[in-house]
Amino acid sequence: MDSLLIIWLFRLGLRSLVLESSHSLRVTGFAFITWTNAWRALDAIGVGDYLRQHHNQLYGLQSASTVSGLQTSEISFKAKGKNGEHDIRCLQRKVLLEALLKELPNGTIRYSSKVVSVEESGYLKLVHLADGSILKTKVLIGCDGVNSMVAKWLGLKKPAFTRRYAFRAYAYFKSGHGFEPKFLQFFGKGVRSGFIPCDDKTVYWFMAFTPSSQGNPFILTRIIEVSEASKLEEEVEQTKRRVLGMGKRGRGAKGNCLKMEKGHQKGHRRGTHLLMEMDSRALWEAKDQRPK
Repeated sequence: MDSLLIIWLFRLGLRSLVLESSHSLRVTGFAFITWTNAWRALDAIGVGDYLRQHHNQLYGLQSASTVSGLQTSEISFKAKGKNGEHDIRCLQRKVLLEALLKELPNGTIRYSSKVVSVEESGYLKLVHLADGSILKTKVLIGCDGVNSMVAKWLGLKKPAFTRRYAFRAYAYFKSGHGFEPKFLQFFGKGVRSGFIPCDDKTVYWFMAFTPSSQGNPFILTRIIEVSEASKLEEEVEQTKRRVLGMGKRGRGAKGNCLKMEKGHQKGHRRGTHLLMEMDSRALWEAKDQRPK
């Protein structure tokens, strides 16, 4: 991650500049699991304790079949590892970026700076921006994603289409979701799905699949607008009963940030609650609130 790298360079006394193509910090996004080693790195730069206060520790992983409805495996995170206790949490990207930003010196990030080309000039690299300006640097580090201009300049191959699709999102429950602090995942007919509590009110969820030659392995059965919290609450309760048969009642639930990924290319749907039914078992809901 570029922000984490810049913090380390700054503490080593190396002056650096981050070029951000958007006009402001992009804090929208989802979440990801951070394992023990990741928390050691976050502790080293002084943000670990703050992030722990906003994310619950996970105590295990459960897997189940969407075909049989039976649990297939369970792993406990409570047992000590070779290097001591495990520290595993589902970290929200927005919270992480905001914490890292506070550690950066003012002026470290230059916004509205889209890189369009790179060229060499002796020992220097000339970075051309979309606004016509040119920056000179001794070292250029590419953290610019799948369509990296730096990777293109280095002559790396274009990203390959893996034929794997994914939905990723998170849902917010105003009065709490009631799920245990465990990673729950489901497998069946070429589809992997699951969800992970981030804290007492936020749950990250996902669904991934590879289309077969006979067609997609799941069916998108309904796309509806849900304007009343009570209606959405009812749908969420049905989700819990049908998929898990567990969990306390969470009220005022709302979902946000829905993204569909196709290989390395990403697309979005706006302002719609999606109810996706997979093999008549897994029912999920989310709403895209990406900035317009």
